[in-house]
Order: sequence, then C-alpha cells, then structure tokens
Amino acid sequence: MPLPLGLADVTNPSMVPTLVPGDRMVLRYRARIRRGDVVVVRHPFRHDLLIVKRAAERRDEGWWVLGDNPYVPNDSREFGVVPDELVVARAVLRLRGPGDVQRSPLAIARWLLGAVRPLSSRSRRLRAR
Repeated sequence: MPLPLGLADVTNPSMVPTLVPGDRMVLRYRARIRRGDVVVVRHPFRHDLLIVKRAAERRDEGWWVLGDNPYVPNDSREFGVVPDELVVARAVLRLRGPGDVQRSPLAIARWLLGAVRPLSSRSRRLRAR
C-alpha cells in the first residue's frame, strides 16, 4: 500500500501570508480534518481544479473553506460548502523555496529557519469574515 503522503505546489495567492506562490506542501491523504487545518479540495464547480484553503467550519453538508488572503474571494463565500468527498488531503508542512536568498551565511541561516514550517490547525487563528 502506498504511503498516504504527497507533494503539491502553491500557485495562487489565496493563502497569503500562510502560503505564497512557489511554496510546496507536504500532504497527508485520508487524514482527519479539523477546524483550522489547511486542506486541498476539488473546486465544487470544476472538479479538475485543486485549490488550497483553510477548513473554517464543519457543516452538515461538508466544510466551509476560506482563504487566508481576504482579497482573493475564491472560497466558500463564492461557491458554498465543499462536500466531504471533494476534500483531497490535509497539508502538514510548508516547504519554502530559496527564492532570492542572498548567499551570505546569515541570509542562508534565516532561510533555513523558515523554510520548513508545520501547517497545523493551531498555527494560525481564524478570523471572522
């Protein structure tokens, strides 16, 4: 049986500041989802499109998901509740690429300290919208 882990690239700014375009995520498939988790879901109107959002609230029909960036409205405010069968995975780690890191030892040390960050439900407080 294959491990229930995978990698995904972030290409959209909807989760800024938690995730920025160019970040990678380590995903855990078939993971239990809790309020506050960062999740990958299939878009309810375009099942071929995977999107990254925060599971904000559990409802009878599924999950109410929101992006961390209030200026990108492509979330449950636009398309409603995401049914459970469209939840693909929970993001467990953020991997930040080196980007434009300068080659000084201090710059490299700063990048190393922030390059890998857990994405738990306790890593960020939810804000009401």
